[in-house]
Amino acid sequence: MAREMEKRIEEVCSRILISSRNELYIHLRFFDVALSAFIYVMGEQNGELGTDGVGIYYDPGYLGGLYRQGRREVNRAYLHMMLHCLFAHLWKKVRIRKQLAAKTLGISWKDGENGQEDLRDILWDLACDISVESIIDGLALHCVRKPMSGDRRNLYASLRKKRKTLNAEGVFEELVKMQPSQEQALLWEREFHCDDHRLWKGGRKNPPFQRPEKNWEDIRDRMETEMETFGQDMARGQAGLKEQIKAENRDTRDYRRFLSKFAVLREEQMVDLDSFDYIFYSYGMSLYGNMPLLEPQETREVKKIQDFVIAIDTSMSCSGELVRGFLRETYSVLREQECFFRRMQIHVIQCDERIQSDRLITSQEELKEYMENLELAGKGGTDFRPVFQYIQEKQRKGELRGLKGLLYFTDGKGIFPECMPPYDVAFLLMQKEYEEIEVPCWAMKLYLDEEELLERNERTEK
Repeated sequence: MAREMEKRIEEVCSRILISSRNELYIHLRFFDVALSAFIYVMGEQNGELGTDGVGIYYDPGYLGGLYRQGRREVNRAYLHMMLHCLFAHLWKKVRIRKQLAAKTLGISWKDGENGQEDLRDILWDLACDISVESIIDGLALHCVRKPMSGDRRNLYASLRKKRKTLNAEGVFEELVKMQPSQEQALLWEREFHCDDHRLWKGGRKNPPFQRPEKNWEDIRDRMETEMETFGQDMARGQAGLKEQIKAENRDTRDYRRFLSKFAVLREEQMVDLDSFDYIFYSYGMSLYGNMPLLEPQETREVKKIQDFVIAIDTSMSCSGELVRGFLRETYSVLREQECFFRRMQIHVIQCDERIQSDRLITSQEELKEYMENLELAGKGGTDFRPVFQYIQEKQRKGELRGLKGLLYFTDGKGIFPECMPPYDVAFLLMQKEYEEIEVPCWAMKLYLDEEELLERNERTEK
């Protein structure tokens, strides 16, 4: 009897969730695959709802109570959890971000390591909730729309003055700057709380064949494509969703691999062991005693970096810490013997609205010396054109003839040149607004992950 009752309750709860999924799908066709990506699992779940990216885990009593308040409450909770997965909040690496926040909040990094939740954890969970709730509150749909409280409206207004896109990372940084007390943070948490985040910390192990992070990445890619294709049909409020998906999907490939685009194919003097044939070598030695039939080639074709320019935006919008971190990362790549030819020319140009300095690097030793004695110059506005004009003048004088490309480290907020130069150009974008930066069609762009960059540099310094 008890088993039959439990089965009956599970069927009713599944119908509630399926009904919610179907109602959301009718109004939000871009979410078709995302809404159907969950399985439904009944359990205690601490009297709440929660997800691990694979299933929605629910307490039947809590879900039933939510449904009695109205279908809209269930719809919002379902959409809230789905957006957490879509924006990859469950799998974010935020250790360095919280470590930096600790300095602002005056918290020791060791605080909270005894398992208790500290202010940084509260603010990160709150930032994730604000990120998805701002999307839901922006949808002009009766199935999820409800009046906003004054506290919620005021917090949205305050954040939007600072951030165009309310993604979790940006909201977290703004909340940290506000330096709220723990009591204020808990008040905000109660205002935006909708689901249990404890499953994010790996409490439930998924089978090896289930790869929720990769699955949601594929869903996000598909959704961005559909929104780009059918953007004119988007409902009001989905523009913010589109911006967040773009920010999450932006190209953050490995910088080390990206540098290979600037390699050129040249012959370099070295023994080419790949062309060495031991069979003929051994046959010649056995036949003639001391005369191998084939000697290895003395040159080899290799792809390495030879001549290129690194331009560093030293305007007020780029912090010195990030510039130094970028240069340390670049140095760690270039100091490897296999990365560049014995004869190389690397121009490191510092610039804001004009050229501040140009240092020619021709060896590893010079590169190391430049890094150890780095001094930034500038702090004016941002104009990208002087660097291109400077390079053009150098080439007119017969210099930089073998220039393969230009790497421009910047936040992307400046004046771009109109004409395409006769070499490859890549803008390496490090900016905190998480908004899409439009660069000229002839240029490449790569978003550098601030957290990963700072973490690698922290390991290097140790």
